[in-house]
Amino acid sequence: MQVLEIASRKGGSGKTTLTGHLAVEAERQGIGPVAIMDIDPQGSLADWWNERQADTPSFVNTTLDTLEHDIDKLRKSGVRLLVIDTPPAITRAIRDVIRVSDMVLIPTRPSPHDLRAVAATVAMVEESGKPLVFVLNAATPRARITNEAIVALSQHGPLAPSIVHQRVDFASSMIDGRTVMEASTSSLAIAEIECLWKYLAIRLDIMPRLDDVLIVPGAGGGGAVRAVAQARLL
Repeated sequence: MQVLEIASRKGGSGKTTLTGHLAVEAERQGIGPVAIMDIDPQGSLADWWNERQADTPSFVNTTLDTLEHDIDKLRKSGVRLLVIDTPPAITRAIRDVIRVSDMVLIPTRPSPHDLRAVAATVAMVEESGKPLVFVLNAATPRARITNEAIVALSQHGPLAPSIVHQRVDFASSMIDGRTVMEASTSSLAIAEIECLWKYLAIRLDIMPRLDDVLIVPGAGGGGAVRAVAQARLL
């Protein structure tokens, strides 16, 4: 099981939206079972999941005191990916989740305030020795500040090649427990999440289940060629 933490000391960076979207996309690409956890006291991710009609991803109640035990139970139960939403500003919560994570995704809006705040999150991740990835979130297309943010973040660590832009579709889809992949006709929004997940899947070295792999006859000699069905990462 791989554990992906979505973390930022800055509020309003879009952690909850990305958590829900990445978990759903992972399931769509054959990485299930996928589970999500909400460490943020505001419970926005839990509220989204409670509105959700689909059975996946599963939601797991936890606390900081039981976090490691709950993760161990998920690992033993066969969950393949756990995505954890964390609160802003609460240092202990972010640090405790970093300790049990395999990778930390740091969403950052392309604004001076967000870029200045990112250093505190980076320091905690580097202190733990865990890998991190930045993703530009809620960006304005073709804005100069977006390019400046790319340069600034690249100096601190790897930046996901998919920029997630400010789109009404993301917020509107979350209202009733869905994601843009399930509720939107915006191909651009969907493509951004698909691209982001494929990059993270490669970084996490997590591949689709064999259930999602199609075996087709090979040429000559009765050999077989394995092709990924509905879940190609590369």
